[in-house]
Amino acid sequence: MLRWILLTTALLASGLARAEASAQEFDWIDGARQRAVPVRLYWPDSAKAVPLVVFSHGIGGSRRGYSYLGEHFAANGIASLHLQHVGSDRSLWTGSMLSLVGRLQDAAQEREALERVRDLSFALDQLFAHAQYGRLIDRNRIAAAGHSYGANTAMLAAGASVLRDGRQLALRDPRIKAALLLSAPPFYGEEDLKAILQSITLPTLHVTATEDVIRIPGFYSPASDRIAVFDAVGSPLKALAVFEGGSHSIFTNRGGTGGVELNPKVKSATRELALAFLQRVFEGRGEALQRWPETYRPLLARWTSPGTAAAVR
Repeated sequence: MLRWILLTTALLASGLARAEASAQEFDWIDGARQRAVPVRLYWPDSAKAVPLVVFSHGIGGSRRGYSYLGEHFAANGIASLHLQHVGSDRSLWTGSMLSLVGRLQDAAQEREALERVRDLSFALDQLFAHAQYGRLIDRNRIAAAGHSYGANTAMLAAGASVLRDGRQLALRDPRIKAALLLSAPPFYGEEDLKAILQSITLPTLHVTATEDVIRIPGFYSPASDRIAVFDAVGSPLKALAVFEGGSHSIFTNRGGTGGVELNPKVKSATRELALAFLQRVFEGRGEALQRWPETYRPLLARWTSPGTAAAVR
């Protein structure tokens, strides 16, 4: 059985706004699965078709997490749809503390991991069918993104290959054209990571930190696992940023994790990097991505630029 890892998400950090953007929430229901799929949509002020990022939170998170990314994307002309996965969302933190470990372990089981990918595809269906927003999404410029457990979700939607009883599970969503992976864990319980991830061939951005360590009851993942994921992914165009220090939860909305001074710097660098990567992939504009490692070099332990094996350290 696949075992999946991840950590908590908290709420509310502001992004840098360069243009007007709005946020709206929808409480969609997938009738076929009888499963709620709440979402929060950050929408740019644009009259033309816009790219889209679909964001999946880590374990214990919500649709209101990672707002520093959603706001920044929307302020720069990219819509950002943030999912809430009801089987592994913030409701895990409610109830008796005595049963918290059991709730976390249950949320990390394979059945929930698969439902999360189905949440993503269902949410895309709903957004495309929306009378106001559907016609304004550029169907050729859609990226899946996620943190921790959400990075696993994004990788599955992007083409990670999972075999059961000799057959590949049909999880890839062909509408996804790129992936942004924050603190991506390996697929626990699987022996050959490359066999799972080499089938991801679309552009990928990997972001982590030297202290990006996952510790929750029953699971442990060192920061080196994030590098192993990067190495195993088959994308011919992929990039890796490793920040010095930090923590696993520094990429959430929590304001003090990984260091009070370092935290906002890493968030600023991460949102600028994500935007620059999308501009490179979707618009062919690579200037911002070329400048990024020089601008943020003091924060970096490692930088591997897209399409190369050379790393800046």
